[in-house]
Amino acid sequence: MEPHKPLASVALLAARLGGEQRVLGLDVGTKTIGMALSDVGRTVATPLATLKRGRFRDDAAALRRLIEERGVGAIVVGLPINMDGSEGPRCQSVRQFAANLLAVVDRPLAFWDERLSTRAVERLLIEADVSRRRRAALNDKLAAAWILQGALDAMGRS
Repeated sequence: MEPHKPLASVALLAARLGGEQRVLGLDVGTKTIGMALSDVGRTVATPLATLKRGRFRDDAAALRRLIEERGVGAIVVGLPINMDGSEGPRCQSVRQFAANLLAVVDRPLAFWDERLSTRAVERLLIEADVSRRRRAALNDKLAAAWILQGALDAMGRS
C-alpha cells in the first residue's frame, strides 16, 4: 500500500470529510504530542491530551486507537514555520512524522501554520495566573487546540 501524501490545504481536507467526522489536531514536539479534537460540527476545537513521545510505532498505535475511538475523519498537524516564512529543521521533522503517520493511518492530513501558537497559549495562561507547573502540563494540548481552531475557522470560510 502506498502511503498517502499530505493535502495542500485545509480546504481540500474539509472537502474529503464525511458528515459527522471529527478532526484531530496535533502539535508535534520533540518530547510530546499535544492533541485536540473538534466537535462533529467542526466548529470548536477542544484540548484533549498530551502524549509523551516514545518510539514512533507506539506513538502511531496510540494515535490510531484515538482516531478509531473518537470518529476522527481527518488530521491537522501544526507546522512550525519560522517567522520569516522559511522552513527549518523542526519543519522537516514534523513533515517526516506526518509522512510516517500517513503510512499507517488512512485519514487525510493537512498542515497548518502554527507560528506563535505556543507563545499565544503561554500568554493566555500567564494572564489567567496559571502556575508555571500547570502551564507546562497544559501548554501542548492547548497549542494543539489553537492550531486546530485556526484550521477549523479556515474550513468554515472555504
